[in-house]
Amino acid sequence: MNTQNKPKLKVAIYWGAACGGCCVSVLDVHEKVLDIVKAVDFVFWPIALDIKYKDVDAMPDKSIDVCLYNGAIRNSENEHIAKVLRKKSKVLVAYGSCAHLGGIPGLANLTTKEEIFRRAYEESESTVNPDKIRPTTETKMPEGTLTLPHMYNDVKTLAQTVQVDYFIPGCPPQTERLVEVLMLIIEGKPLPPAGSVVGALEKTLCDTCPRTKSDKKLVKEFKRPWQVLDDGITCLLEQGIICMGPSTRGGCGARCISGNYPCRGCYGPPTDSPDPGAAMMSAIGSMMDVEKDEDIKKIVEQVVDPAGTFYRFSVPGSILRRALK
Repeated sequence: MNTQNKPKLKVAIYWGAACGGCCVSVLDVHEKVLDIVKAVDFVFWPIALDIKYKDVDAMPDKSIDVCLYNGAIRNSENEHIAKVLRKKSKVLVAYGSCAHLGGIPGLANLTTKEEIFRRAYEESESTVNPDKIRPTTETKMPEGTLTLPHMYNDVKTLAQTVQVDYFIPGCPPQTERLVEVLMLIIEGKPLPPAGSVVGALEKTLCDTCPRTKSDKKLVKEFKRPWQVLDDGITCLLEQGIICMGPSTRGGCGARCISGNYPCRGCYGPPTDSPDPGAAMMSAIGSMMDVEKDEDIKKIVEQVVDPAGTFYRFSVPGSILRRALK
């Protein structure tokens, strides 16, 4: 790739409410990093570069060519930086499941901020806090006032906070897909329409899964993965293991399934099934081998934590959005 006569792209990478895996995944491009470094200047990347918020504030608007924002919007800091980076960036990408659909942090929407604080700071088995002291957003000290971000009651997706140009799903996104997207931008090739999910397939993971499937209604009961002696060949759902493949986009390379573990749903729902939980319940219903309504109820009750299973990565971005409290 000839980049000698091209100005380097200015790229920013930032995390909001996330584990950090997406930030680190950017380093997993192997030898392609040589091509990327030739064509890219990283202007903001807190885990790798010592650049402060004030430095970003001082950047001209739209001076960042591409920003990969990973993580959900959990607190006031996440929201503030998302808005700053939107202003400074020509292209803002929701990178990874948390930015795309809310991710694991979004499971907090199944409860409330008050219940989380009570459990964490008063009731957990390892907590010793007889005075029930909780963090405050401001604490006055002799040296000045210390501040913490304000934690919101609801977790939001990046697109529920600012306008997003593209979405790259995954927990984290598969490295090969990231390289493909970056190389498209670096080489100046045409990009998909704004708002597109890139680095993923339109069809479901089930459509690309290497395991053997049948059209028979085979499921009489559901079990946890450790309760089943997987044969390594047959569809996991047909063996009675909850696998989110029918309601999840393909494009991840079926890595979990290749490791004999069911799909967790991190690539989000395909275009024609905007809600992963509804799509998954439909898929399960079509596979049950039942004769009476009582059998259906019995099988469904065997699914442990259905909300946390069907919406593991997608509560804020789903039709459900949050539990009613």
